[in-house]
Amino acid sequence: MHIGTTLTQFITEETRRHPEASGDFAALLNDLAVSCKFIGAQVYRGALVGALGSAGTDNVQGEVQKKLDIISNDAILHAMDWTGHLAGMASEEMDDPYAIPNSIPRGKYLLLFDPLDGSSNTDVGISVGTIFSILRAPVAGQNASLKDFLQPGVEQVAAGYALYGSSNMLVYSTGQGVNGFTLDPSIGEYILTHQQMRIPEDTQEYAINMSNQRHWQKPVQRYIEELNQGSEGPRQKNFNMRWVGSMVADVHRILCRGGIFLYPFDQKDPKKPGKLRLLYEANPMSYLVEQAGGAASTGTARILEIQPDSLHQRVPVILGAKNEVERVLSYHLN
Repeated sequence: MHIGTTLTQFITEETRRHPEASGDFAALLNDLAVSCKFIGAQVYRGALVGALGSAGTDNVQGEVQKKLDIISNDAILHAMDWTGHLAGMASEEMDDPYAIPNSIPRGKYLLLFDPLDGSSNTDVGISVGTIFSILRAPVAGQNASLKDFLQPGVEQVAAGYALYGSSNMLVYSTGQGVNGFTLDPSIGEYILTHQQMRIPEDTQEYAINMSNQRHWQKPVQRYIEELNQGSEGPRQKNFNMRWVGSMVADVHRILCRGGIFLYPFDQKDPKKPGKLRLLYEANPMSYLVEQAGGAASTGTARILEIQPDSLHQRVPVILGAKNEVERVLSYHLN
């Protein structure tokens, strides 16, 4: 029985297309995949090993941390800090960048990650995931500074996520399209199951948190109202709303079958220009969406072109089907 193309095989074959490659990047992705297997196992066994519920602490954004947030964060740090491929790491769960241990050589890449996106859903069995972004270190072989992480999303050399749902999936891109791998627990390997994922330019499905409707700006109010009017409204077709509340799950659905995802600017707290973090969520997901033929915008600007000004910067996010994103953008510009 043929087991299919494994993640290791796929990465190796991609590396062979670049004779100048040192193999460091391939090894980095393989090490990261190991941490995703571990986190997935902890999520699936959460209630059995006492890993569910609050940890009784807050992260840098003032959000309550779940036990699995801390377990996942530590898993990635300890799976990656010894490898010699990284000059530094930054996590949504940590105030400052993580310094590589003194005894380990510094590499040429930077890793940024949200260790467990949607962790508030773990207690009720809803899909969650790990989001990651990989950048080149401006200077290889030395400790990364805070400024080194503040690169626009167009500089990413890879981005992806692991989905812990009905199955454990790893979806990533290195700029040559988006491919998805499903973990076969019987052999402990990710197998290629979703090759060259594409987002249709048009859709009849949208994802948004409707409880914030009263706080949205007029362009988004107009857009959603038109969708809700269905075939009797100006769009002359019916739309369905889907909202998981876990960005990984919502974006994964869009990569698999299309749609548009909106977490727009709202006026509930004008000091916060958005809820989602640029470096750990918006940039890597926008990279994937664009690689799959979609578009990603704040409503007024392409997300991947934003110059970050802080490690935990937040931005509005509108991504998915190209024609729908462009329509929302046009409403903001009118």
